Amino acid sequence: MKQELSAWSFIFGATVLGSLFTVVLGGCKPPASTNVSTSTSTTNVTAQSDNVTTYGDNVTTATNTVIETPLSAAEASEEPAADSTTDEEASTKLVGFNEFIEPKKVLEAGGDWPQWGGTRLRNNTPNVKNLPTPWNIGRFDRKTGEWDKSKAENIRWFSNLGSQTYGNPVVSGGQVYVGTNNGAGHLKRYPSQVDLGCLLAFDESNGDFLWQHSSEKLITGRVHDWPLQGICCAPLVEGDRLWFVTSRGEVRCLDTKGFHDDEDDGEVQNEEARVVDIMNAGPTADAHAAALAGLDEGKLADQAKQMLADAGEPVDGDVKIETVSAGKVWKATGNFGGVDRTLTVKQIGPRVSFFKSLGPNDKRDADVIWVFNMMTELGVSQHNMAACSVTSYGDLLFVNTSNGQDESHTNLPAPDAPSFICMDKNSGKVLWTDKSPGENILHGQWSSPAVGEFDGVPQVLFAGGDGIVCSFRADGGSDGKPELLWKFDANPKTSEWKLGGEGTRNNIIATPVVYEGLVYVAVGQDPEHGEGEGHLWCIDPTKRGDVSSQLAMKVEGEKRVPIPHKRLKAVEEEKGEVAVDNPNSAVVWHYSMMDQNEDGQLDFEEEMHRSCGTVAIKDNVLYIADFSGLVHCLDAKGSDGKPIVHFTYDMLAQSWGSPLIADGHVYIGDEDGDVTIFEFGAENNEPIEEINMGSSVYSTPIAANETIYISTKDKLFAIGHEK
Repeated sequence: MKQELSAWSFIFGATVLGSLFTVVLGGCKPPASTNVSTSTSTTNVTAQSDNVTTYGDNVTTATNTVIETPLSAAEASEEPAADSTTDEEASTKLVGFNEFIEPKKVLEAGGDWPQWGGTRLRNNTPNVKNLPTPWNIGRFDRKTGEWDKSKAENIRWFSNLGSQTYGNPVVSGGQVYVGTNNGAGHLKRYPSQVDLGCLLAFDESNGDFLWQHSSEKLITGRVHDWPLQGICCAPLVEGDRLWFVTSRGEVRCLDTKGFHDDEDDGEVQNEEARVVDIMNAGPTADAHAAALAGLDEGKLADQAKQMLADAGEPVDGDVKIETVSAGKVWKATGNFGGVDRTLTVKQIGPRVSFFKSLGPNDKRDADVIWVFNMMTELGVSQHNMAACSVTSYGDLLFVNTSNGQDESHTNLPAPDAPSFICMDKNSGKVLWTDKSPGENILHGQWSSPAVGEFDGVPQVLFAGGDGIVCSFRADGGSDGKPELLWKFDANPKTSEWKLGGEGTRNNIIATPVVYEGLVYVAVGQDPEHGEGEGHLWCIDPTKRGDVSSQLAMKVEGEKRVPIPHKRLKAVEEEKGEVAVDNPNSAVVWHYSMMDQNEDGQLDFEEEMHRSCGTVAIKDNVLYIADFSGLVHCLDAKGSDGKPIVHFTYDMLAQSWGSPLIADGHVYIGDEDGDVTIFEFGAENNEPIEEINMGSSVYSTPIAANETIYISTKDKLFAIGHEK
């Protein structure tokens, strides 16, 4: 297996000729054969560049500096390495930089919430007011779905989603968007038993269905497109454009108006859409035979007409049949569903399939602007699903490709495919790619990027499937490659990855969050792997190189030699390898466990467990839910390099989502379908309400325009005071 060693910077102290001075050896690639004595002991640290490969293709090199007076730890942390790219050079790499709306304005406005986390900072803390507490959803008949709203309270509307929903709602421009599967069957041509990935758009005022983007399942099956999971990401919306990642591994740009503006916008015109399949087996076998016979005779069989009517395209009048390829392809021209149009009919394997070209008459379908297929264009092989919630910086669009393992969980089909990409959001052109995780991807890659500006340097933060957070300069790159600024291993070096979640090494599903110049991220695993040891990190993003808490070394005699990062276990102590503290560490604080009651024992509630969730922070008070169902409340800044834990609370149910902080309250959903509500504040360690939503809440509550939006397993609720 190809081994890649993360790039790093070293800071060593030495005593020479009786004078103490500090040597700062900067740069992402260690200098060759440098021995620096760090104490009066006989152990030396050796960095050999010919044994090391850098992490990423382009890296920032810090300036080598010799400081003749000792620096305190605090002073050293205030001296980030110099960037190799000047501000003037960086500005030329941005693609017409013009941020659609600044994060501060979105957070303060209390209005729309147009992407996952509201802004590129990903901090779910909108300044929304007048939110109701409590509410009651009423009752739903399990057989008919009929809503008994006699006891409902503060429910403005609800809309039906699929049978499983993991996407977080997004609100923008009078519309609400959510990813789900096809369990609701909003389109007649795709009845509810047809499995799809669906992005749905609803009217914000009343919940009326507007349009649906439909992603058919990949023929490769569950290895790439797990059944019934649907669209698991949240879209990004800016004005009348929307971007999201489909379950087929595509990045798509849509017109938010759909075809309701009576236009087919963008470069994708007359997109082919399946109307109905007539199979040559089961209850449609006779219809299949009749359809083929009729087509060969130049007519449309009655059985085919009936199936078209069932799919929402009833035939009115005569239909002209034209043979394009004998026995394989035909054109059917007539009035279908009240529209004069031509359908394409294809004999494909065991089915006869009818297709239409989408256009302004198809109001219930999405209008696609452009499409980029990461599987065919970049060779990506996503594991189970593609699930990135994209974000932007100016005209740049950032995407995690979800490249991962195959069904065996021990083989990476596409190690050279990129994990992270930057695109021009207007055209879909790829500006740069990065494959830093390489062969060290543990499972899948399902985190989403964040973008922050630190000391005037824009950084895009990607959490990789190897458990490492990478920061790249957020610009258009150079020669198709980004500039790596720093990288951080979010796992202890001695942790170990084991199949099925039995180990202690984790990947990262959560999204990095930017708050007041710092970065926050938690580790976790696929929920199917169960509960386990977790870690929450606060990171200083102004440092450069390898800023992990530890470095992996091999003891060779009296020397310690850096070793490449390894997928399953970074440090194997039985092989003479050791984890040493990194003098260039960017850790502000690290939370894994804390004996809060000081009884000398670590209770279940005193540990941070694996988390799929993302932190939310307001006024330096941080909340996060872990997969074991614990809500953790901490001081966001910590003290003297250590975390300050205000409290933990056990919801007694697994939590897949993240907190919402809004209008003086904190909202967190769980798998039992409860939304736990706290009054905001470090001292408020008991919930004031636990409200059941009728089915599991796998997603994250959001708030926009005086309304809370919660997508449960099968419904979307708009919760607010009556207007």
